Amino acid sequence: MTPAVPQLSLRAVLLSMLLAMILAAANAYLGLFAGLTIATAIPAAVVSMAVLRVLGGGSILENNIVQTGASAGSSIAAGVIFTIPALIILGFWQDFKYSWVLAIAGLGGILGVLFSVPLRRSMIVDQPLAFPEGKAAAEVLKAGENPEQGVKTLAFSGVLGALVKLSAASGLRLIPDAAIGAGYIGKFLAFMGSNLSPALLGVGYIVGLNIGIVVVSGSVVTWNIAIPFYKAFLLDGNAELSAMAAGLHAEEVAGLLWSKQLRYLGVGAMLIGGIWTLFSLRHSLISGVKSGLAAARQNSGTVVAETERDLPMKWMLIALVIFVLPLAALYQAIVHQWSVSIPMTLIMIVAGFLFVSVSAYLAGLVGSSNNPVSGITIATILFSSLILMLLLGRTSEIGPVAAIMIGAVVCCAASVGGDNLQDLKAGYMVGATPWKQQLMLAIGAFSCALVMAPVLNLLAAAYGIGTPTPEHPNPLPAPQATLMASVSKGLFGGHLPWDTIAVGALIGAATIAFDEWLKARKALFRVPVLGAAIGLYLPLELMVPIFLGGVLAHVVERRHGYVHSHTADEAERDRIHRPGTLFSAGLITGEALTGIIIAIPIVVSGRADVLALPAQFQFGQFVGLVVLAVIAGLLYRTATREARAL
Repeated sequence: MTPAVPQLSLRAVLLSMLLAMILAAANAYLGLFAGLTIATAIPAAVVSMAVLRVLGGGSILENNIVQTGASAGSSIAAGVIFTIPALIILGFWQDFKYSWVLAIAGLGGILGVLFSVPLRRSMIVDQPLAFPEGKAAAEVLKAGENPEQGVKTLAFSGVLGALVKLSAASGLRLIPDAAIGAGYIGKFLAFMGSNLSPALLGVGYIVGLNIGIVVVSGSVVTWNIAIPFYKAFLLDGNAELSAMAAGLHAEEVAGLLWSKQLRYLGVGAMLIGGIWTLFSLRHSLISGVKSGLAAARQNSGTVVAETERDLPMKWMLIALVIFVLPLAALYQAIVHQWSVSIPMTLIMIVAGFLFVSVSAYLAGLVGSSNNPVSGITIATILFSSLILMLLLGRTSEIGPVAAIMIGAVVCCAASVGGDNLQDLKAGYMVGATPWKQQLMLAIGAFSCALVMAPVLNLLAAAYGIGTPTPEHPNPLPAPQATLMASVSKGLFGGHLPWDTIAVGALIGAATIAFDEWLKARKALFRVPVLGAAIGLYLPLELMVPIFLGGVLAHVVERRHGYVHSHTADEAERDRIHRPGTLFSAGLITGEALTGIIIAIPIVVSGRADVLALPAQFQFGQFVGLVVLAVIAGLLYRTATREARAL
């Protein structure tokens, strides 16, 4: 039965493209800053309902199309910032090449859509998986409840996030970016601190208490155990580091030991986590690919209802060839050897299809926000590096770059593939046409790719990315991209602290064993190894507000009498958290977009302090903590008051 209401209307497509580009820019900043991105479908759905209502009213299917395309903002941003900055870190690029970023992100995202089409029937219709974020988006669309109030919540919190970012160290400098204390207890270095970012508080609220505990625990291991131990017992044995640490304050010593040595604990844990992700999903991977191909063969040549009609397989295969050829040419432009670029292309196609299947399956089980795409990408880069070492030699200078290029396309495809199945789940629940959603997501993915290079260049020029330099001593950390660069460079003869990486791998293995024990006991609390690895890698002050946001989400749940389970009351949990989720999304988007806007005068003037007020107007850490506490109170008040009204 053909739906009588419009779906791919011009206004829905244009609004979706606009939201996708805005949310992609915001997630790019957030991912480089905190190593995490957030799903954007629900905020996009709320904005769409309000905007289309102003324009005369929009159908549920139009709103579904808008959230489908806009959701590409998080997936393309993740695919790009997890990998492409590694080319800057490796020194292959001095800036982000527009045409190359467009090709990698845009074509990789489109391939993710194409690869995931055969999986829809098996994972959503025949053997339906949960797809929690897709269900939540569908419920929001069905309810259509108070879109104006939702937009007011987003706008208010967005302004709050923007004002705090403008007031912080990269802007007016009214308050610092973080409140940090460090000193010595005997010969042990003590360190504690918290970033004052409302966006990180919002991230913590969205990911919840479980993930908040995991990431902050990883940071505690690095900053409160490994760094004090290294300073007390091992620093004197490293003449170079010891000389660099001489005369520095405790906080500076902690930062030095982290940047030069102990953040590689996270590299080791991520490495073992990526391998484990691939191994643990081997059965799901095989069954997912088989069922997807079987469903594609079964539907070939049959007449199906409009609500079951996917993109035609014939046109998918033609599009696949068309979109792969430019990537093959790009690989050839890197290695200048068809004998290498053709195998690179084949690896990318095979790994892309396999890992899109993995990503889609995981998105169905645990949601897109908890989908370990970084682990999938590490596995891709490891496998690609091993093949390329046979073709190019272990000392090849272009080998690490080639491996990153393969991983970047696969990462974008896997991110979009998982996201596509979430959107198709929402569409299935509201009666949408699958091929129209698939087309819209491809358009949204390419729209995001159009803005990624300018945004990354602006952020790199204003703040620096990955590697500290004299101009940018505290750059955006870009943890996943730094990891990808470290792994690929290390495999091709680079010099890395392999002893520290080995210890991190042991920590990762212990984390996996503990998580498997929890799984066997059917515990609700879990310890995903990649979450712990992010905590091991990133500064402690970034993880503390994420943890506090998770605590706040837990308090809201308890306030409403929510009792955790995996089944019956997940819809109730979503209802409880929807106002807080919207408030958090506003904090994140407002701060991230302001960070991008502030970068413009910094780059134009060439001065990091171009917006700074005189010293007499600058306040200390205590005022910053008060501001963060006030925002936490407003988040709690919004979450509890508006949830009662739903």
